[in-house]
Amino acid sequence: MSAVQAARFSAPAKLNLFLHVVGRRADGYHLIQSAMQLIDLADEITVAVRDDGRVVRDGTVAGVAEDDDLAIRAGRLLQSAAGVASGATIGVVKRIPMGGGLGGGSSDAATVLLALNRLWQVDWPRERLMDLGLRLGADVPFFVGGDNAFVEGIGERITPIDLPATYFAVVHPGVSVPTAAIFGAPELTRDSEVLKILDFSKNGPDVLLDAPATGGSGRLVLRNDLEPVAAARFDAVREALDWLSRRVDPRSEGDWAGARGPARMSGSGACVFRAFDSADHAAACIAALPIRWNGWSARSLAAHPHAG
Repeated sequence: MSAVQAARFSAPAKLNLFLHVVGRRADGYHLIQSAMQLIDLADEITVAVRDDGRVVRDGTVAGVAEDDDLAIRAGRLLQSAAGVASGATIGVVKRIPMGGGLGGGSSDAATVLLALNRLWQVDWPRERLMDLGLRLGADVPFFVGGDNAFVEGIGERITPIDLPATYFAVVHPGVSVPTAAIFGAPELTRDSEVLKILDFSKNGPDVLLDAPATGGSGRLVLRNDLEPVAAARFDAVREALDWLSRRVDPRSEGDWAGARGPARMSGSGACVFRAFDSADHAAACIAALPIRWNGWSARSLAAHPHAG
């Protein structure tokens, strides 16, 4: 076996600026609407082409067997679908927390598809990779697409949208939330009103970050339908939301400086986030984080690092 020198790639996280569950298909898959924002918190992927046809992992990922690793599964899926004889050694340096609702595994898979599409000289169009990625997970097509987007259906209907440059405080409260358990909860609301992209153009892109907690003046009311379910089942999620909202911190003398809009949960949790008007304000919030939690000051991305 021989291999070329490993190339390095970025796999960014995402935030769900809102997430509505609007229905459920007969096969059990949930229908959602969401605005997804890429941020600069990212895993690092290394890929080296092999000539023995094997797709293997370089190193380990805590708690994830090689055959279950979405990055490895992505490489093997593309190899099979495209009839590629070459193999690859794939390494993953995890910085995005698992079970955090930030799409880390899906982003890893998407980056592997983009990288090997080029390194193996498959040269499929991005749309074909997005269709293939849906077989790995609902968020994979979004990451392959490369744009911040309005996402619908089970994740396959993706419309790029322009979002304002924003800074975020992202908090992981130290628990891993199982996606299937949240989506399967009997108390989950599954009948949110279906929105149209036109609704956002009427309100302006800032509605995604500054929407009021209640309606009024014809403005959209946006939320994460999964949030109350996760917060009820995981005290740490509720506590992090309260802290980021400055509802329970005894040191609080009002809201966080520079905070915009409400604190929200991303995806099915456990991470929660809040928008800020500057990097300094987001960093100040994270600097005050309770020692039992992890957190990051993150910057929005206009597009995926490998969108080209």
